[in-house]
Amino acid sequence: MVRQAELDGALIVLAGEWKTRSGLTDVAAVRDALGGKNIVKQVSFDTAELGEWNSGLIVFLLNCESLCRREDVVCDRRSLPRGVQRLMELSEAVSAPTDLHSAPSNAGFVDRAGLTWLSLASATRENVRFIGECAIAIGNLMRGRATFRRGDAFALVQHCGADALGIVALIAFLMGLIMAFVGAVQLARFGASIYVADMVAIAMVREMGCMMTAIILCGRTGATFAAQLGTMKVNQELDAFATLGIAPMDFLVAPRVMALFLMMPLLTVFADLVGIVGGSLVAMSMLDLSALGYWQQTLRALDLMQFSTGLIKSLVFGLIVAVTACLRGMQCGRNAEAVGRATTSAVVTGITWIIIADAAFAVIFDALNI
Repeated sequence: MVRQAELDGALIVLAGEWKTRSGLTDVAAVRDALGGKNIVKQVSFDTAELGEWNSGLIVFLLNCESLCRREDVVCDRRSLPRGVQRLMELSEAVSAPTDLHSAPSNAGFVDRAGLTWLSLASATRENVRFIGECAIAIGNLMRGRATFRRGDAFALVQHCGADALGIVALIAFLMGLIMAFVGAVQLARFGASIYVADMVAIAMVREMGCMMTAIILCGRTGATFAAQLGTMKVNQELDAFATLGIAPMDFLVAPRVMALFLMMPLLTVFADLVGIVGGSLVAMSMLDLSALGYWQQTLRALDLMQFSTGLIKSLVFGLIVAVTACLRGMQCGRNAEAVGRATTSAVVTGITWIIIADAAFAVIFDALNI
């Protein structure tokens, strides 16, 4: 009920039970009072006859305050129970996140370019700082000064290595089949079918084995790392580590980076072998090559330098996947939606940098004549 309190004030009487099961009370009476003939400059509340209440009362009061702001009327909440005031203050404290470097819709080209540059510079500084902290944490781990649980470290090694064998074997086998089929169709025209073995072996060892394994781990393991760290940040577990004096970089990030760094070369060698086996099946079925002839030609095509290039790439790709995943996880926001964004960003960023690194390796190896 709304009644006139003073010449320029209105008093809202809150009586009885205010609960959501009874339905939310409309603010129509308050709107009529503010829009009537009487000039209302202030609204206050009478809670002498207020009974039990829950969030239904909070919603009504917030709607009243929103209406008062639109009508340029002061809403005095001092007469409300202390619990009601605290809940209203808490609801107002949770606001939508704002990006300090986001340009308004009416900003000009110069403003947008400047804000984009500031955002890029800030992100670069943050990424460089994280990489430095990660390097320090890995150094502490290798010197035995890092605080972590050995059981968790072995579980991470199993997750990055043994648990990924199935999907890596499937993708590598299919890649070997595809490359051998494409090569068989083309090389058979020139009577050079035997060189299918060379093509599959070199392509798998130098490029496809390490790259496809890295992309698989980026979508599988990297996404898992980002989601785990992001969820821990949402649940304030990272704050708890800092409170207990445990460095999250030593306890969480360094074991993950080292596990993926160590397992990546092993998975790459496994993918190379499975891909070559897949190519041999196509060669023996379509080109009538013998298994012995195919393997002899494969051994003639490969040498230690070919294997070394693939292993070097795999080590770098493993670091890229692990660091980008942990970086996005540690940068995650404080809500559930941010965890999804961090996971997606970890996969996209990791794959992008894998392609960039592979292109850089191609230029370097060509300059070194490798």
